[in-house]
Amino acid sequence: QVQVVESGGGLVQAGGSLRLSCAASVHGIIFSINDMAWYRQAPGKQRELAARITRDGSTDYADSVKGRFTISRDYAKNTVYLEMNSLRPEDTAVYYCSTHLYWSGGLSDYWGQGTQVTVSS
Repeated sequence: QVQVVESGGGLVQAGGSLRLSCAASVHGIIFSINDMAWYRQAPGKQRELAARITRDGSTDYADSVKGRFTISRDYAKNTVYLEMNSLRPEDTAVYYCSTHLYWSGGLSDYWGQGTQVTVSS
């Protein structure tokens, strides 16, 4: 069984900051975690990639968040973070964490339940 748990969402004014966290845990042994990523889905829109970090630490970002968001990871804690600065109302969405996990139960992508981020104008 795999658990992917996000935290850190909330309500913030435009221009403010939030930090999201996502921790992966299993009932078993984790051999490796490859890509970890944050996706977001705004009301009435498709889910989109916000930021991704690979196993070797390479990152890529959606154009809309470049220069404002920073993704990082703690390998020892199997955790990925998303530091969001200069938030805009259009950043309002449910943010989902995704991990590509290789563990004693198999290899697959796993998703969290999502955390709401609301940016008021």
